[in-house]
Amino acid sequence: MNAPGRAVVVHAPHHLELETRPTPDVGPNQVLIRVHTGGICGSDLHYYHHGGFGVVRIKAPMVLGHELSGIVVEVGDGVTNVTPGQRVAVNPSLPCGECEQCRLGQRNHCTNMRFFGSAMRWPHVDGGFRDHLVCAAEQAIPIADSVSFGEAALCEPLAVCLHAVRQAGELLGKRVLITGAGPIGALTVAAARLAGAADITITDVMAQPLEMAAKLGADRTLDVAANRDAIAEESARGGKFDVHLEASGSAPAFASALPELRPKGICVLIGQGAEISLSVSALIGREIEMRGSFRFDREFQLAVDYLGKGLWPVKQIITATLPVDRAIEAFDLASDKKVSTKVQLDFA
Repeated sequence: MNAPGRAVVVHAPHHLELETRPTPDVGPNQVLIRVHTGGICGSDLHYYHHGGFGVVRIKAPMVLGHELSGIVVEVGDGVTNVTPGQRVAVNPSLPCGECEQCRLGQRNHCTNMRFFGSAMRWPHVDGGFRDHLVCAAEQAIPIADSVSFGEAALCEPLAVCLHAVRQAGELLGKRVLITGAGPIGALTVAAARLAGAADITITDVMAQPLEMAAKLGADRTLDVAANRDAIAEESARGGKFDVHLEASGSAPAFASALPELRPKGICVLIGQGAEISLSVSALIGREIEMRGSFRFDREFQLAVDYLGKGLWPVKQIITATLPVDRAIEAFDLASDKKVSTKVQLDFA
């Protein structure tokens, strides 16, 4: 057993502790990573504030965190893709490779998925907000020297956005509406632009997230708290939208955007949590397509590659980085969307 280290553990709503946890030995085809940076995600905040989301609830204390970067310090037998000393982004997904969904090439829907910092299965899968993390070698993805640890820790949300844009289909020359300008919405702006979207409008209920989305390339930002008819007015001005990427998890956001999609428009649902009443005739009459977007698969490697090539102007969404011993302060700061987009923890 390796030396114990610090870990950010959630016990119950608003019960977060910095504990000492043992670090397992490295087995065959595994690596030991000295975690450097961890980004606080919306799901981490759900565990912190509510003990879970939807039907998922914490049944035992769990180490949080799945947006991770660090340095490989030890490799097990059979590992050839990384060596000690390499800087890596950590892919939090570990599909089994054997279930029907994996065999079909739909690994993000693996029925035996192990995802860092998730209470979706029992026993829970501890996350990576800890000094040292043991993971499968395939989860450690080398990063370019030009990529900072903070940027590398953004690879997971970037992969989520790349997958969502892929679900939308061809975006070249399309008019796109994104609802919700949190980290996922803002990064979806960058992903949609990279995919060739001609015009991108994004909405939110706060000014700070919209300012960040504009920096990432949004053509137009709409404060729907100040003007609830803003989407309809923009649709009347510039025409109906071809694609709607829903990143807020908000029922009102979805409801206000749906009428502004053109016939045969596509709605991709990314944000979770909304429960809505939906008129099926509103979909049938205009042949609207609704598509879900869940996690990612090969998009994680794409996110690493794009960062290495300088194609993602995303570092600016990091609004604060706090040392891990100030984890509670960091979680509270990340919860204040008036001032924060992405808050990260520093384990160095």
